[in-house]
Amino acid sequence: MSNDSLVTSRIVGDVLDPFRSTVDLTVLYDGRFVINGMEFRSPAVSGKPSVEIGGDDISVTYTLVMVDPDAPNPSNPTLREYLHWMVTDIPGSMDDTYGREVVCYESPTPTTGIHRMVLVLFRQLGRNTVYAPSMRHNFNTRSFARRYNLGAPVAAKYFNCQRQAGSGGRKFTGPYTSHRQQI
Repeated sequence: MSNDSLVTSRIVGDVLDPFRSTVDLTVLYDGRFVINGMEFRSPAVSGKPSVEIGGDDISVTYTLVMVDPDAPNPSNPTLREYLHWMVTDIPGSMDDTYGREVVCYESPTPTTGIHRMVLVLFRQLGRNTVYAPSMRHNFNTRSFARRYNLGAPVAAKYFNCQRQAGSGGRKFTGPYTSHRQQI
């Protein structure tokens, strides 16, 4: 399965139902590729990432959501899921700048523990068919997808984030263990 690391990290389960990736999703922070399970300190993700969508049909549009399922604390995630960013109407084969940012980027700043930050891509039924939620906390990716008839995700990525002075880390479970990089 192409998203085994999403299963072992409990992204599939806590945030998403099982799905099959069908579109390439590339996420970069300051030119650094996000590989599932990678660790970032909060200053490294203070700026909005660059997101590139695969495909070859610009008439197909996508919605990107970025959530924190561990807010405010991984031991007691009472704000699960916290919505950090939402961009709709992104044409296939383009990047996020061609979409419509409906929830502005709020950089992750965990105060306690290590948080999983999840970027999920959905294929839309058409342009201007997805709208921003009324609040960021207690967002539910599954309910959101049902409300706007988005179906299963077409791609997802995640990284672990902790405060600058944090120590420790989640066990990296991705296929690129030898390329693990702490930023």
